[in-house]
Amino acid sequence: MADFIMQRKAHELFVRYQGNPILTPQNWPYPTNAVFNPAAVKLNTEVLLLVRVEDMRGFSHLTVARSPDGFTNWEIDSEPTLEADRNSREEQWGLEDPRIIWLEEQKQFAITYVSFSEGGPVVSLAITKNFRTFARLGALLPPEDKDACLFPRRFRGRFALIHRPIVRGEAHMWISFSPDLKHWGDHRLLIRTRPGYWDCHRVGLACQPIETPQGWMLFYHGVRMTAAGAIYRVGLALLDLEEPWRVLRRGKEWVLGPRATYERVGDADDVVFPTGAVVHKETDQLNLYYGAADCVIAVATAKLSEILDYIMSSPEADE
Repeated sequence: MADFIMQRKAHELFVRYQGNPILTPQNWPYPTNAVFNPAAVKLNTEVLLLVRVEDMRGFSHLTVARSPDGFTNWEIDSEPTLEADRNSREEQWGLEDPRIIWLEEQKQFAITYVSFSEGGPVVSLAITKNFRTFARLGALLPPEDKDACLFPRRFRGRFALIHRPIVRGEAHMWISFSPDLKHWGDHRLLIRTRPGYWDCHRVGLACQPIETPQGWMLFYHGVRMTAAGAIYRVGLALLDLEEPWRVLRRGKEWVLGPRATYERVGDADDVVFPTGAVVHKETDQLNLYYGAADCVIAVATAKLSEILDYIMSSPEADE
């Protein structure tokens, strides 16, 4: 009975915005095949999304969309905001799936994204103050690696990065550390796939880590392969505030999965893939922005306090 109550609670945390999808290729000021997997941040009085845009060749770039309320009246840059450098071996076939955090120490935004190199996908880093000009800092780790984001502050003098390398064919989440955002080491397994569960085949970071009094709230995507293909759903974990390599709790159930038509039918069916979140502390609301079926962008909302209640009632990580 307890497991049944937990499952019901998990599936009731998020409410899809009635106006979904909030951004589609038809909204774009130039021809595109798909818009999806956006990073999200509050910037002054606006919500800013850094959107993955796939062109008609199959290559992706990143474009900014801004909204006063995070739901409607989007103002989209008239041309790509951040494109691949075709002269760089790192960015041969485009840029994908950004995540954004504010690095207080540098007083700048840090954007981790996937560059498609000759050797496969790599995690790259760029910094910006205004989302108009960017300084590329290059690849952080070797391919094949994806689903990465920095934490907004150091731990014991070191920056921390969550990422998802492919090791021995396995797709688990790892955490790595650096003194300077260039040299990385002390690589540790963070969150593994779970045999038999909804996240049994692959896991990867969803949006940026969110700091709460109880710990770092971590949304992640989990993949289960079925006879009809892969299903991408969203789960929750909680990391220690000062030692983020320690997983305190992990939910057994997914909290958001493909149900609406725009999530179930598209270029990649049955995909809910969050890469950005915005927290409105004054209203206790969290907005989770996600790519739906690799075609459009949607948003779901939840009470931050209810999410925390759920994860604190979830099993400890070693159970």
